[in-house]
Amino acid sequence: MKKLIILMGLLLIGSQCFAFNIVYPKRNDVIINANSTFFIGSSDKPLKINGQDVPLHPTGAFAYVVDLNIGSNTFIIQSDEERQIFVITRPKIKTSNSISQVFKPFAENKYFYVTVEGAPLRSTPVDGGINRIAHLQRDVELEVDGEKGGFYRVVLSKDKYAWISKADVKSFDNDYKNNLATLNGYEYVDGEKYYTFIFHLDKKVPFEMTEGEPFKIKFYYIKDQQDNSYTMEFPVKDALSNRKLLGYSGQYQGNNFVLKIRKPIMTNSIRPLHNIRIAVDAGHGGDEFGAIACLGNKEKDINLSIAKYLEHELKKRGARVIMTRNADNYVSLKDRVEIANYGDAVVFLSIHGNALPDGSDPNKNRGTSIYYYYPQAKPLADLIMDTLVSEIGVPNDKVRQGSLAVVRNTNALSLLIEVSYLINPEDNANLINPEFQKQYAKAIADSLENYFTK
Repeated sequence: MKKLIILMGLLLIGSQCFAFNIVYPKRNDVIINANSTFFIGSSDKPLKINGQDVPLHPTGAFAYVVDLNIGSNTFIIQSDEERQIFVITRPKIKTSNSISQVFKPFAENKYFYVTVEGAPLRSTPVDGGINRIAHLQRDVELEVDGEKGGFYRVVLSKDKYAWISKADVKSFDNDYKNNLATLNGYEYVDGEKYYTFIFHLDKKVPFEMTEGEPFKIKFYYIKDQQDNSYTMEFPVKDALSNRKLLGYSGQYQGNNFVLKIRKPIMTNSIRPLHNIRIAVDAGHGGDEFGAIACLGNKEKDINLSIAKYLEHELKKRGARVIMTRNADNYVSLKDRVEIANYGDAVVFLSIHGNALPDGSDPNKNRGTSIYYYYPQAKPLADLIMDTLVSEIGVPNDKVRQGSLAVVRNTNALSLLIEVSYLINPEDNANLINPEFQKQYAKAIADSLENYFTK
């Protein structure tokens, strides 16, 4: 028993070894390729870094920016007699003699087929950004006239080109010729929830869906069509009676292409969210912590707490809520989208906390940012931002278009909400405050009610 008491005493002493805690950098000896970085953490006593006083938030949280010189940079963090030493190395930038990538045309066009599901067909040969034309399924055939870096250039029509990653396709035999597809018309199904169009093709071809008035679906490599392409226009305003576009999807089922456009939702003015399916996605989870806050809080836990408050608010207003996770477990990005789509969600909201890369100043960044990818979701993003600012005074960190996996879901109005910055001391204090979390969830629910009332 005596030994147990002594052991517990030693553990207690060890746990109180430092009056301060450094969350970032994560190690005392790191390499950072930036002109500055920051120390993130908390302290219950006055703190100095290299002799300079570190401003502390009333919670004890701090974010302190330091400049980095080329080579080794030593930082001594001191509180009373306690101190830690960090050595941060900024590498010297190496000059490159490599020639910039240029387009290399083929002597003759070649033919490929897609080998993965959801292969991005892009408008530029860049793996990122707002440049996705479509997500192609396996076995879609492509004609290619050259390459640039890790991409092939796809010939869609006389004056229309696109790019696809070399890793997503495989070439046919040299004697293969890309025969044009035959489109044997389409059938229209006026369903309960969707306008459905089934295009009868004899092979899979590349396609493009474009939001706007009208909504357009375009197929390439089509026989007996001008420029070997076929376009169907869907009059959104007339068909939806001037209501908002609330999701669509398009994919091959066999060689048939099925386009589904959600019908307008008739809402009750008293309870506008009644029976509307809304997916709430708490970002990260399980072994995927997300960002770590100044006070050591894990993003995954904050996300889940806010998501549960939002679930409660939405259910109270009659919505049918689909949670991508209800506990501290890992869910893949693909599964999050599939859970929402399987549940036929009209809105998909992914809840996150924000952070910043080296070279930034956490003290100058606060508040909410909201990301969308497809234009149909932007009006909802704007409304949510306006409501958050007016109702709870959260700083507006802008609505942005971003190529994030969960917002590239066209079936629903898909948004990723960065609630606030975990590495900003003031935002960190808000994010762990249950009252702030409740008010934030209420503001989002109010936004959705207003959106479906208009």
